[in-house]
Order: sequence, then C-alpha cells, then structure tokens
Amino acid sequence: MISSVRGEVLEIGLDHAVVEVGGVGLAVHATPSTLAGLRRGQPSRLATALVVREESLTLFGFANDEERELFGLLQTVSGIGPRTALATLAVLAPDVLRRALVDGDLTTITRVPGIGRKGAERLVLELRDKVVASAAAPAAVPSAALNSANPRRDQVVEALVGLGFTAKPAEQAVDAVLAGEADADASTLLRAALTRLGRSR
Repeated sequence: MISSVRGEVLEIGLDHAVVEVGGVGLAVHATPSTLAGLRRGQPSRLATALVVREESLTLFGFANDEERELFGLLQTVSGIGPRTALATLAVLAPDVLRRALVDGDLTTITRVPGIGRKGAERLVLELRDKVVASAAAPAAVPSAALNSANPRRDQVVEALVGLGFTAKPAEQAVDAVLAGEADADASTLLRAALTRLGRSR
C-alpha cells in the first residue's frame, strides 16, 4: 500500500496530478479541491490510496488522511467503487458528508452522481455509526467561485462525465458557469460546475 507521496508537482490536470517521487512521475487521481491546493514546480505531499485491479494500478490522492479514510470507508458499502467514492468527496466536503450520514440526509447524499435514493439509504445504514459528524459542519455544499474558461469547455465536460455525471447535465452546468465569467482556469470552472450540479440534484 502506498499511503502517501511527497515530491515536486510536475503536472496538474483536471482530474489528476503527476508527482515526481524518486525520479518517477506518479499519476495521482484527486478531487478538484485537492488539485487546487497544488502548484506546478512546487513540492507537495498527498495522502494516497492504491486501488489494485487485474488490469490496472490506480493511485488516488487526498489533501489529508481524513479524506483518504473516508474514501476507503465509502468503498466498504456494496456498489460504491473508487470512482463513486472520489466523486462523493468531490461534491461533498468531509464534514458535510459525515453530517449527512449521521443525520440520514438523503437529499444531500443523492447530490453525488451515481448515488440514488436506495444507494444513499444503504450508505446511511452502513456508515452512520462509523462516522462522527462535526458540530461545525456546514448545512450545504460549499459554493465555489463561479469562474470559467471558454476554450476549456469540452475538457471540463469530459472531466465531469468521468466523475459520473451524464453528458447533458454536465454541458448545461458548464455553459451556465461560462455565461457568468470566462477568464478563469479549467480547474476553477470544474469546481464551479460541480457546485451547480450538486445543488441541482
């Protein structure tokens, strides 16, 4: 198990970063909020989880150990794989997720793409007693800066589809953000579109 990586950030994409560790560039998949905290050319540390499949080894990165633990905990529930677990953390901050699980807030949980009411009920049933809600947790998904970059529209839509959203709602969310401002980078646009999609579910 690779529990963390530390090194220079060589590249930052919409859904991953490449971190050089011992002369090897490791592709680490992460949420937009985690990627937003990285800077190309600067050293960084990410808590990580390695997902092993017959055909692939995929490394997922997190800003802290708390997010990594939630990522693993989510996957203990039937039907929740690493992709859905990462999408959950992309849409819901850890405190918001814990509170929703403890309170049985199905509306908040179903904001995550790929999780319907039955899936949300299963998450609450199986994880309610395993998480501790923070008393300071916000009641809703934190809003992101609604900035966008027009040439990056297709790239951001593709990233949203990769997180589990269907193409049409993803395109509508990106277009709605682009209608406001078009001078921000792709990662900012992605976070804003995620916020809009989360609130619409």
